[in-house]
Amino acid sequence: MNWITNVVRPRIQRVFKKKDTPDNLWRKCPACNEMIFHRDLETALNVCPHCDHHMRLGTTARLASLFDDGQYQTVTVAGVPLDPLKFRDQKKYPDRLKEARSKTGRDEAITVAHGPLDGVETVISIQDFAFMGGSLGMAAGEAIIKSAEIAIEKKAPFILFTAAGGARMQEGILSLMQMPRTTVAVEMLRDAGIPYIVVLTDPTTGGVLASYAMLGDIQISEPGALIGFSGRRVIEQTIREKLPDDFQKAEFQLDHGMIDMIVHRHKLKDTLARTIRILMHKPKLGTPSTLPARTASR
Repeated sequence: MNWITNVVRPRIQRVFKKKDTPDNLWRKCPACNEMIFHRDLETALNVCPHCDHHMRLGTTARLASLFDDGQYQTVTVAGVPLDPLKFRDQKKYPDRLKEARSKTGRDEAITVAHGPLDGVETVISIQDFAFMGGSLGMAAGEAIIKSAEIAIEKKAPFILFTAAGGARMQEGILSLMQMPRTTVAVEMLRDAGIPYIVVLTDPTTGGVLASYAMLGDIQISEPGALIGFSGRRVIEQTIREKLPDDFQKAEFQLDHGMIDMIVHRHKLKDTLARTIRILMHKPKLGTPSTLPARTASR
């Protein structure tokens, strides 16, 4: 052993040793397969800068992008029975809930918040697909009802972002009961004259689409979002016909009158702000009236 072995070789090895690189620094776009640096993707709100593909956006990032200066308050929703049916498939239902909560840092699929959107107090609820596929269960139903009650109390518009694979099978009929319950909540909003706006994101399917997701006063969708009740293969086998390639995409639904508009994520806040001001009859301060001046009667 000498100084070459003890000193020179270790130093050379340190110079040429491969440094460990975190796996999450780059993301591949699922549409165009281009690699995107994670900070660039976060700045672009998970919209691919190469092909404009809209990837799924987390609850925290979405709320921060909508409320003024990212300032909002979340609302605690009343608890529901943890495992009412004692359901078990490959895992116990409580274990699946625990895993989803650990993964997302959230208690349930829907988060309720309120705050200023372009200066107008607004209630916004986000359905997060990362939490058990955004499935509709008793807790999600309670969250939507709570959102409607807060909107009525504050006389504030209610905006709901949907993303779900449907009802939560681990809760059985109790999950399906949330469809009429949330429909009643929407009717409460209409009776109170409160605007209810739905923004459909990828994917919105099943019992969620068959209830509150299609009951908005205005239906907005992000580009390319999957919107449908049953799966493509099930429908093709039922009707024994080949469906169009873009079937159940937002663009197809717009052409056939299912939704009112498709809005790019970068323009979504401005569109929502303009819409709620129109529906709430709250013109932006400093904006001249577009109505013709009244003439004096003779």
